[in-house]
Amino acid sequence: MPSVDRLLSHYAERGVPELPHTVLTALARELIATARAAIDLAGGAPDLDQLATRLEEAVRSLARPALRPVINATGVIIHTNLGRAPLSTDARVQMDLVGRGYSNLEFDIAAGRRGSRHEHLSHLLSQVTGAEDGIAVNNNASALLLVLSCLTAGREVVISRSQAVEIGGGFRIPDIMRQSGSTLVEVGTTNRTYLSDFEDAAGSQTAAFLRVHASNFRIRGFTCFPELVDLTAAAHRRDLLVLDDLGSGCLLPVEPFGLAHEPLVQESVTAGADLSLFSGDKLLGGPQAGIIVGRRDLLRQLRAHPLARALRMDKTSIAGLAATLLHYLRGEALDKIPVWQMIAASEIDIRERAQRLALHLGGSAGFVSTRTMVGGGSLPDESLPSAAVRIDDPGSRLAKNLRQQNPPVIVRAERGSVLLDLRTVDPADDTILLVAARAAITPG
Repeated sequence: MPSVDRLLSHYAERGVPELPHTVLTALARELIATARAAIDLAGGAPDLDQLATRLEEAVRSLARPALRPVINATGVIIHTNLGRAPLSTDARVQMDLVGRGYSNLEFDIAAGRRGSRHEHLSHLLSQVTGAEDGIAVNNNASALLLVLSCLTAGREVVISRSQAVEIGGGFRIPDIMRQSGSTLVEVGTTNRTYLSDFEDAAGSQTAAFLRVHASNFRIRGFTCFPELVDLTAAAHRRDLLVLDDLGSGCLLPVEPFGLAHEPLVQESVTAGADLSLFSGDKLLGGPQAGIIVGRRDLLRQLRAHPLARALRMDKTSIAGLAATLLHYLRGEALDKIPVWQMIAASEIDIRERAQRLALHLGGSAGFVSTRTMVGGGSLPDESLPSAAVRIDDPGSRLAKNLRQQNPPVIVRAERGSVLLDLRTVDPADDTILLVAARAAITPG
């Protein structure tokens, strides 16, 4: 095996991107050690050129950002693995403006003294949802942890057995409850929970009734759960809180698009929930956030809790969320927020785009009608009609080649083919997708 110095000298002759000498040395040592281990396992020894090529690949991989844009051709609108909701142009502009320099994040310009970062969102959240007040932390699991830790620690929280759910990534409601110091009290059965179950469970140690939206599954058939307005009335008669974890953060009705009703934040507020919790990067269509709206006195307690600082949002996320909320306030969400643009997109327009793309690709490419999910723990079992380009891919080589393009293209595999579902592809990216698909079909 060559020495580290010899490998670095040979690498330098190639005129490839440079990194600090200490980094190059570490990479070279790692490559040589890996090659030596392969020899020990009866593998062949790479020559100097091969090692230099591997070092070049390692340097380019290290220099390339690990987090980068992709084209989502899966058809899943709120794709958790692909970053959930894409942001509106206004949100991206505001995040860039705030991120490129200093801002009044915690400074009151009018008074000339320290301010609070919560003030940038509280009035907007109140106006959009109808609640008295609102704050935002870094995600909805954090929001629930903050609420329980602040308001119910050391006491009992009553929840329907059907709603002690896992919310994704292995995080479960009972685990969050335990971490907060609250005691979980399950009532009812998997499929049926009555108002009387909550009332019978309420005792001297009870602090709240908790409703959790079953965001990624649905129980059908012989089912029952009390209406939120009845649950709040029963709780308030006993001086208990009602905490409503809505999950997806829907602010617009989805029925006009042929989808089943999704609980709205405004409905939760109107029904009397003391606090309503929801995500910022799902149906709301903004950056990652956990939003809490409701009673002003309770929000005041949350702001003062030590966890509020640990879970707070950064300045760029606050700017992006504020811009997103303004879209709702101005009545332009359907036109400006990408998630809603995709939900509202015409099936006819998507079909015409898919037909054009298939025609340009030729070969085995064809057009198919399909259905796609909203995703992101929103509207389980609900789908939208869509259209896709279907290309034969019996060995899954094409799907891999598409992921290796710049930007990578993520597709849906189905029965020996790949589907490029255009509901989740920005029409402005159709040409980029066409070039990537051609390159993937015929590498080189």
